[in-house]
Amino acid sequence: MDIAALVGRTLAQLGVGHAFGVVGSGNFHVTNALREHGVPFTAARHEGGAATMADAYSRMSGLVSVVTTHQGCGLSNAATGIGEAAKSRTPMIVLTADTAGAAVRSNFRIDQDAFARSLGAVPERVHSAQSALADTVRAFRTALNGRRTVVLSLPLDVQAQPVPAGAPEFVPPVAPAGRIRPDSILVRGMADLLAHAQRPVFVAGRGARHAGPEIAALAAHSGALLATSAVANGLFNGEEFNLGISGGFSTPETAALISGADLIVGWGCTLNMWTMRHGSLINAEAAVLQVDVDGAALGANREIHLGITGDCAATAEDVLAELRAVEPEPVEKYRSRATAERIAAGSRWRDVPVQDLSTATQIDPRVLSLELDALLPAERLVSVDSGNFMGYPATHLQVPDEFGFCFTQAFQSVGLGLATAIGAALARPDRLPVLGTGDGGFLMGISELETAVRLRLPLVAIVYNDAAYGAEVHHFGTGDAPADMGTVTFPDTDIAAIARGYGASGITVRSREDLAAVAGWLAGPRDAPLVIDAKIASDGGAWWLAEAFKGH
Repeated sequence: MDIAALVGRTLAQLGVGHAFGVVGSGNFHVTNALREHGVPFTAARHEGGAATMADAYSRMSGLVSVVTTHQGCGLSNAATGIGEAAKSRTPMIVLTADTAGAAVRSNFRIDQDAFARSLGAVPERVHSAQSALADTVRAFRTALNGRRTVVLSLPLDVQAQPVPAGAPEFVPPVAPAGRIRPDSILVRGMADLLAHAQRPVFVAGRGARHAGPEIAALAAHSGALLATSAVANGLFNGEEFNLGISGGFSTPETAALISGADLIVGWGCTLNMWTMRHGSLINAEAAVLQVDVDGAALGANREIHLGITGDCAATAEDVLAELRAVEPEPVEKYRSRATAERIAAGSRWRDVPVQDLSTATQIDPRVLSLELDALLPAERLVSVDSGNFMGYPATHLQVPDEFGFCFTQAFQSVGLGLATAIGAALARPDRLPVLGTGDGGFLMGISELETAVRLRLPLVAIVYNDAAYGAEVHHFGTGDAPADMGTVTFPDTDIAAIARGYGASGITVRSREDLAAVAGWLAGPRDAPLVIDAKIASDGGAWWLAEAFKGH
């Protein structure tokens, strides 16, 4: 056995869930070693797609995933996907070949460690045959317990070396890190703030997706309303006092209730400019509290009155116990009957009346989304690309829970949607994968449509097609002297025909009536993706777009 085989076997024994990649000469042997030892492998058409697939797979499965790339250019092709995963603290290993130590003139040579750091990932490497096992285990432990994206470089000369005699045949499992319990003084401080608040609101983010029941129990006892950041959408489904998404995607009623809070608690959520609308959702008189396992996240985006380093579930449990010791029964506070009625009537965009902007040749994107919401099965997994359209699938397509929504938007890159949907679908084959994307993002990542067809995924891809980069059109094309839009508008593209060329089903939608074809596809075998080329009417700039562009 050589070191490439050892590394593949070790990662398999440690329990990586799935590998994605584009295989070249440098990562050929280590990829086959992963496969030989039982790790499922999906061949992508571009390393960027592979990295995003792995990111989405980890988010939806809770398992460490692997991206495998060729040295140098293979790794650099994956840059945007790695950057997105790193910013999102996705537990993922980028297993990349590297040039041999002596190959200083290799065309493939780059400083891979510096490259990884520049993306926010953790650089690791297999240094030698003697250290290979320990290096691999260290990388996996960092990914799992540190919730980090790790770039593990495997030099070609080290790959080819034989495994040293006496190397163990099996590696012990890496135990997940225990919950970090908060300091008791801070628990009492949070309990005191909750006891004195009259209108508390909890906002849960990515770091709280595992802690929904504990946070909901504390909210019920302390009279707090519940909301999420976009990435945790669905976490509190079924809760009467669930406001939905906080931030740019909030309805006017949700925004009013959050801005009326006298205490806001961010759970695994940094309360950034998107989630808090650049701070406008925080009342000037409100106290702000944050709970996070990462101390560096506390106060990172805004001044806070109390920061607690601790696991969100453990913190919620401890604070609830502290409150119950003083006040055994739940208190009403913000959870009044009047508040419940406001939430029921106006916290979801599908309940907010709108004027239908459809024309004879174009469909209103809100009408499109609501019609598809009614047509598609409830057990779905919605993935969303970036662009002017993105609020419609994010707010108008219901999801069953937090594992029904995959939002790879930490890097704000257009074009990750299709790969996101593929990775998410492989993590949750029990749910219908649904993609919301714009024409720009879909065409940017369209090479992975072949991957979806090859995998026979029952994917519904909704392309909100305005023949433009709509965000730029609506941002720069307004005002007294609108700019020339020639750089961001395009001739209409027959995306349905292109999809059929890949082997997918493709339909063009200009009206409600055209959606009958979706029902036909749903009634069939669903053995190939369905691409819906929806020619959408202009919305004049999505409701959240003005807020979003304040950050640029």
